Amino acid sequence: GFLLNLTQAGRSLIGDVRIAWPNVGFPHYEDLIQRLEEHPEVEAASPIIETFGMVTLLENRTEGILIRGIDGESFARVTNYADTLWWKPLEEPMQKDKAGDDVRLEPGDRDLLQRVYDDGLSLTEIDPDTGVRESALVLGIEVGGWNVRTDWGGYYPRVQFITGSDGSSEMQNLFMPAGGELTVLVVPLDSRGRPMEAVTSRLPVANEFESGLYDVDRQTVLMDLKALQRMLRMHPAKRVVRSEQNEADPLGGFFEEEDTANAAPEPEIVEDPGRVTAVLVKQADPDGDVEAFRERCRAIYAEFAADHPDVPGAGSIGVETWEDANRMMIGAVKKETGLVLIIFTFISFTAVFLVFAIFWAMISEKTKDIGVLRALGASRMGVAWVWLRYGLAIGVVGSLFGGLLAWAIVTNINEIHEGIALSGDWLGRNLTGTAWNWYIWDPKVYVFKEIPHSIEPWKAAFVLVGGLLSCLLGALLPAARAARMHPVQALRFE
Repeated sequence: GFLLNLTQAGRSLIGDVRIAWPNVGFPHYEDLIQRLEEHPEVEAASPIIETFGMVTLLENRTEGILIRGIDGESFARVTNYADTLWWKPLEEPMQKDKAGDDVRLEPGDRDLLQRVYDDGLSLTEIDPDTGVRESALVLGIEVGGWNVRTDWGGYYPRVQFITGSDGSSEMQNLFMPAGGELTVLVVPLDSRGRPMEAVTSRLPVANEFESGLYDVDRQTVLMDLKALQRMLRMHPAKRVVRSEQNEADPLGGFFEEEDTANAAPEPEIVEDPGRVTAVLVKQADPDGDVEAFRERCRAIYAEFAADHPDVPGAGSIGVETWEDANRMMIGAVKKETGLVLIIFTFISFTAVFLVFAIFWAMISEKTKDIGVLRALGASRMGVAWVWLRYGLAIGVVGSLFGGLLAWAIVTNINEIHEGIALSGDWLGRNLTGTAWNWYIWDPKVYVFKEIPHSIEPWKAAFVLVGGLLSCLLGALLPAARAARMHPVQALRFE
């Protein structure tokens, strides 16, 4: 379940394939997107800029963050961005919100929440002074710690005291989309990847998003693609190309007006296209082969690069799935999964020996009964089959009971965890006067905010069949022993 959630969350954040050239980025991305979307295997593609920067929060606290510049419309078609926006009107409460306490259910706030939701989709907000839409930020919901997470997995704005630069403090309701503004700092790079002078911009907050991955929600800020392009100097612009004479005489020289022979040529002005660091691509078939789709995107990029000599070559550009980009984390989880399977294999062997020991003892106790069966004409295979059926019956009952119990626990694991945490807190306060920290699943440690509870039927069936075979294997040798008993010797056994 953990691995499945990790993979699904990654695909929902960046799509199926990412074509990336970090830092300085690559131009003509509109042409690449058009070529991709013309292919029948591609559902949508979207440009994106990823860069590291700093954000100054309301408490004059500055933190390092990952800034993603996105085009809201196309980004929503490639990812599930529209669903991740948190502040929006709800018609029905969330699954765990049994009491309907979610603030997004309030009828009186519906117009405000709808406006905030629309602002989040466009990553813009109307300036109250000018009435003109301006670029805005969409924060990960854990970025500033301004929201309180409830027991049922929702959020509501925190009310706290904010300290000003002069030492004074005032109480504020920190609903960031309503008047919140933050200062963002980024460092542009020149064409050779060298840092230039830092650029800052103060932007309003349009909305907040919740991806389900704590690290992403804690360290990511989204902003409008064009606004981030301007800050990083990656937007379309005109550039002066100097001739050799201009390079030798940067001031252009001073010539008489009639001296046209020695006059410096006019500098050439060219148009530099806008650049992005990546293009995200979504596969048309959600169940298709992602690896084959990645190679298809690589082939499309190769055709694109052949027509544009100023972009990275097909051999150097990064074309990767989300699993490729996070191979270290996913590989570690797969290794841990393999380790757990090895441990359960040893446990299964323990069950085999346990069934073997019990059946061996039972056959020793039932020796005379086996002799009676053999004396009455039971065949060796018939006697062996009696004990094998006994082991098979134990395996069927045990596997079914264990499977149902496991299904009930896994599907309700988050409710069970919350009950344990609440009961631990109640016991601690009533028995010792202090709270016990029984909150086992901490999203800061385990990545996800909820315990993964996905069940893959074929894997569950594999485990249940394994339990069944363990009982059958444990009964095999005792059944063979019973089948080989001589009827006369068995009847005389004391």
